Amino acid sequence: MKYWLLGVLLGFTTLSQAQIFNPVKWSQESKQVSENEFEVLLTAKIDDKWHLYSQTLPSADGPVATEVVFKNAGSDYQLVGKTEEVGDLHNEYDPNFKMDLSFYEHEVTFKQKIKWTGAPGKAIVEVYYMVCDDKQCLPPEALEFEIDIAPGTIEVSEEFVEEAASEEASTETAAASLTGSIQHDQPSGGILQPIKWSFSAEKISDKEYNLVATATLDPKWHLYSQNLESMDGPVPTQFRFNEKDGNFKVVGKTEERGEIHKEFDPNFEMELSFYEHEVSFAQRIRFEGEPGIAKGDVYFMVCDDKNCLPPEEIVFEINTKDAVPVEDSAAASGGKEKSGKSLWEILLYSFLGGLGALLTPCVFPMIPMTVSFFTKQSKTRVEGIKKGVTYGMSIILIYVLCSVPFHLFTSVSPDIFNEFSTNPILNLTFFAIFIIFAVSFLGAFEITLPSSWVNKADRAADKGGMVGIFFMALTLILVSFSCTGPAIGLLLGSVLSTDGGATYLSVGLFGFGLGLGLPFGLFAAFPGWLHSLPQSGGWLNSVKVVFGFLELAFAFKFLSNADLVVQAGLLTREVFIAIWIAVSFMLALYLLGVYRLPHDSPTEKISVGRSLLATLTLAFTIYLIPGLWGAPLKLISGFPPPMFYSESPQGVGKTATIVSSSNSEEDHAGSGGHSGTCPHNLNCFHDYDEGMAYAKKVGKPVMLDFTGWACVNCRRMEEQVWSEEPVLKRLRKDVVLISLYVDEKKELPESEKYVSDATGKSIKTVGNKWSDFQITRYESNTQPYYVIIDHDENQLVESASYDPDVALFVDWLDRGKKAFEKGKH
Repeated sequence: MKYWLLGVLLGFTTLSQAQIFNPVKWSQESKQVSENEFEVLLTAKIDDKWHLYSQTLPSADGPVATEVVFKNAGSDYQLVGKTEEVGDLHNEYDPNFKMDLSFYEHEVTFKQKIKWTGAPGKAIVEVYYMVCDDKQCLPPEALEFEIDIAPGTIEVSEEFVEEAASEEASTETAAASLTGSIQHDQPSGGILQPIKWSFSAEKISDKEYNLVATATLDPKWHLYSQNLESMDGPVPTQFRFNEKDGNFKVVGKTEERGEIHKEFDPNFEMELSFYEHEVSFAQRIRFEGEPGIAKGDVYFMVCDDKNCLPPEEIVFEINTKDAVPVEDSAAASGGKEKSGKSLWEILLYSFLGGLGALLTPCVFPMIPMTVSFFTKQSKTRVEGIKKGVTYGMSIILIYVLCSVPFHLFTSVSPDIFNEFSTNPILNLTFFAIFIIFAVSFLGAFEITLPSSWVNKADRAADKGGMVGIFFMALTLILVSFSCTGPAIGLLLGSVLSTDGGATYLSVGLFGFGLGLGLPFGLFAAFPGWLHSLPQSGGWLNSVKVVFGFLELAFAFKFLSNADLVVQAGLLTREVFIAIWIAVSFMLALYLLGVYRLPHDSPTEKISVGRSLLATLTLAFTIYLIPGLWGAPLKLISGFPPPMFYSESPQGVGKTATIVSSSNSEEDHAGSGGHSGTCPHNLNCFHDYDEGMAYAKKVGKPVMLDFTGWACVNCRRMEEQVWSEEPVLKRLRKDVVLISLYVDEKKELPESEKYVSDATGKSIKTVGNKWSDFQITRYESNTQPYYVIIDHDENQLVESASYDPDVALFVDWLDRGKKAFEKGKH
């Protein structure tokens, strides 16, 4: 697969002007060969220098093999044999893909014999193919044909694909590349379509069905899960179902069926969940009346390792009368791989949390007391071990039982788990809870459960036997709640922000109980280990205080989530980092013994371990400080708000010096643009019409910047190229910059919403509008994408895209300015 991607990228580096190549023209034909047998022929005429690949290739790691699919085969007709290839087949070693490949030049026909079971009708055929020349490969394309099959006739259709760009445009492209145009690390022209959707239904019962949406992705591209932990990264996949028109109700959440990947993405600086190759989404519905057609739409975004395409919306209709019957349990299952990996992570982190809870003043002293009680009250060592193990298992069981209500009340659970990551009220609630726990850990007050609960559990423990041991465990859990509560709260916060629901919560509580209860069983089995434990003392309170500071820091992550959702601008990146610096610094001073908190014992000297921890904490504090001026802070990526959610998004240093060196009134926000929301404090516009009007007023050409909040290469261009003085000077003086964000989520007014003539997609957001504008006007959907135009909206030079070569970008800007000035005379 790496060679395929390499070949595509190498090919597109020669495209310096936006255009769509269509070097293949298709025609269709049908011939009757017997009473009920016909031949369907699809003929591809290929331009010189281009070639189309065979259906059979040696490896999936190279180019895409041609695939011919008869979509309605089986119901109306049967396929007889395989699809044949008629043409001059070439078998050669390709140095780009580093393998032997089979392909056709000039012309090839794909022939398939079919046999009708009834009266001949239509054959619906889809061809999926890819073409290359010796320098470039175009993205794979899918074409669908409807072929009328009638006895004794031969039908030849119109060509489905128009000829490619004109010879004049090709000549201009070649000339532009010779003059040093921008070379692309990603393709600057052409419509990328790396994902295909198909929709079907599964019948569960007479009234219940699964609506299934299957996404097939090209190699190296991935589609994001419905459940991402932050809104600061790519767009999660989202489904909406039109329940009113279809007379049905949605049951539960939309399930994901596929092998999920959960990895840290250095581009977005966060952990992301995504799918490759193929994934299906299944939504159970229940019809109120007669089953029929169910309608909905899916909103999604796809990326590869260098590009993110703008979010898209696909509207679909599924006829449940065509549903395939499935078993209820099988229909409801899926995504085992997804659950496995995440479940192990939840189990591990929860187990470590339970072990950490042992080091609190509420639990640690209970270890020798409880184990000694079991060993002394038991007649034999085996009996003591048995009681200790039962005690530990009871702790685990009690924690797991706490998750049972979430399994029983399934109508409530999905809403709770699904809304957490974006619900401001829930995030604010957790912020308040964490603040209260933090203040309690620092010694201001003690959080305890009602004494009646503890007294009842204690009386039950006096009964003895296995039941008594169980209630002894319950008493420990209730008494130690002031220490274990914050850890459980953190567990809830982590689990509720995933899509695992009650299952993940059960696993998490099991892991926490295992970490807390396992030592009791081990020490009961090996009582001699008790002598190796440190004595209870002031160090336990110090551990509790450290936990308090950590709780305080994590609390502000929940507040940040709520602030980002409502876009209040209260907890910007700088404010968040400043709070963490303060918390970290105060923790370092505490560990160094500079001050004491309530319940702390006097400290004459600091232990080696405490000194090392203080040193690490102080180093972390120093590490955070540059973040106030725009440093990325990768160690805590995903916790602070994103870079653009900032009081000074561009930071300071060289860029600020350049900005401040300009004394021209035209260079500042007052000149008509929006410098506060533009890279390097440039004067830019986010509305096309406003920017064009201003350009006419000041007599400058326009540079269109098609960009996105989630576009990694856009940020790289702004940070690595635009920040250089020769480029920044020209962006400020020579052009009017219009930055159009194709993933802007702001809803358009109802009067401005429409369906695109070019793509047939619903245009509902500002980002949809600018994405459709780029596709319609410039036949491209990749970002970054730069175009220089005059006041009549004519393109002056070839388009540009990602390339970190500063000299080439300067040359491109200069040629755009020169062409504009030439056109004025």
